[in-house]
Amino acid sequence: MKKNSFVSGTFIATFAIILVKILGIIYVIPFYKIIGEDGGALYSYAYNVYNLFLNISTAGIPIAISKIISEYNALEMYEAKERAYKIGRNITLIISIIAFFLLFVFAEEFATLILGKISGGNTIKDVGFVIKSVSFCLLIIPFLSVTKGYMQGHEYITVPSISQIIEQIVRIAVILMGSYITIEVLNKSVSLGVGIAVFGAFLGGVAAYIYIKYKIHKNKEIFEIKDSQKNEVTNKEIIKKIATYAIPFIIVSVATDIYGLTDMTLVVRASYKLGYTAAESETIASIIATWCPKICMIINAIAMGMTASLIPHIVSSFTKNKIKETNKKFNQALNIIIIVSLPLAIGLAALSEPVYNMFYGPSEYGTLILKYTAFQSIFASLFIIMSMALQSLNKFKAVYISTIIGFITNAILDIPLMYMFKHLGLHAFYGAILATIIGYIISYIIVLYSLKKNLKFTYKEITQTIKKVTVPTIAMCITIILLKMIIKTDVESRIKSLIICIPYAIIGGITYIGISYKIGLLNDVLGKDYINKITQTIKNKRK
Repeated sequence: MKKNSFVSGTFIATFAIILVKILGIIYVIPFYKIIGEDGGALYSYAYNVYNLFLNISTAGIPIAISKIISEYNALEMYEAKERAYKIGRNITLIISIIAFFLLFVFAEEFATLILGKISGGNTIKDVGFVIKSVSFCLLIIPFLSVTKGYMQGHEYITVPSISQIIEQIVRIAVILMGSYITIEVLNKSVSLGVGIAVFGAFLGGVAAYIYIKYKIHKNKEIFEIKDSQKNEVTNKEIIKKIATYAIPFIIVSVATDIYGLTDMTLVVRASYKLGYTAAESETIASIIATWCPKICMIINAIAMGMTASLIPHIVSSFTKNKIKETNKKFNQALNIIIIVSLPLAIGLAALSEPVYNMFYGPSEYGTLILKYTAFQSIFASLFIIMSMALQSLNKFKAVYISTIIGFITNAILDIPLMYMFKHLGLHAFYGAILATIIGYIISYIIVLYSLKKNLKFTYKEITQTIKKVTVPTIAMCITIILLKMIIKTDVESRIKSLIICIPYAIIGGITYIGISYKIGLLNDVLGKDYINKITQTIKNKRK
């Protein structure tokens, strides 16, 4: 087992993330067909509540362990390193058991919190059952995350990345086979099928954990405690260090999950009060919280994959007190998100009908919601990068303030905006989407102001990119409008939907990339050397 260099490690980790995201996008096509809209709502409820508790149990601790292991290894504090891992594992054990207990025992209370007094759709008992089913994941996934952090701290990236893929494959296999056999073969209830499906995350975690532990055992000589001075640091100091590293990540992750959970709860209740049926209210909420974001994962995955290597460079520049260079890297990260995410979002919005149909079948609400959540994903991607950059620069106070105020803004505006859109004769759920976007914008203002005030950051490069990107964006939009006159997008067949999307993606993509290259936008954002390298490679292949 070989250590990974920074470049190879980044490539492997990014490739694994993108592959896992793609698998996560593909499996929902047959799964949604099996469970239907009511089952889709159940699945959405379970995972939104589970993700909140999972992030309380794990978010930050694996990263903390990875940092501490790396730090102590570099200082040759091998005994302290192993002690830190055991302490982190024990902390995770305690938190995980408490989280599992709360989620399992109070599952129906959480279901009541989500559904309120609406009737005619899924029952409190059904929602409580699927929440109980997914709660078992809390007994394995946190340990898997900490063990990944342990290996990553030793600069072994390949094994954790492979374990991530194994986890996803096993999980998807259980989801599809379990739900199909339960619902289609045995003719059992949809709630039982969804319960078995969400339990797949537990089995996927077990498979990945066994693989990692096997690799550690097989290469145990690498991880054995070498000669070093014992008791270099006390357990109290280690616990304090874990808390210092972990708490910022936990707060951001939990706040993000509360964002989604609050949106889902408020949308369900407000939609019902505004005249939608219980079934429609649940469907709308699950589409906003789960099913459209799954399609939009391609925007986040590609954006995150392209910017993953930039964050360490930001840390390096900041550590060396090169503020101008740090500012440039920060701007470059946001610029990449803008130029990559914008055309993808426009494409998804323009093709919302065939794309949603391709994944889940015809749906009036799904098509309308995807059209706007595609753009919401751009705001989400930008927030993720800003948050990561702030934490890399140790600006934790700004992270807390921007996240919490953004969340509160979203929660306060949800219902008023839904009522406003309904009063205007439009669909109320547009108000929930707009509230989320406004929440993100408020967070951006706080982040950018904080960096400008404390580090004298400037954002001229971002402003220039926004101005320049309008040209290829408008050209792409015109191209799509002209294509719509020739190729209609209102088809019901999933195969036809896929076929229709192909010429739009190719022609729209070529238009955007070609004009971006001609006006120098790609050179400005990605760097002239990098673009020249790509164009030279293309020219060589043509020869």
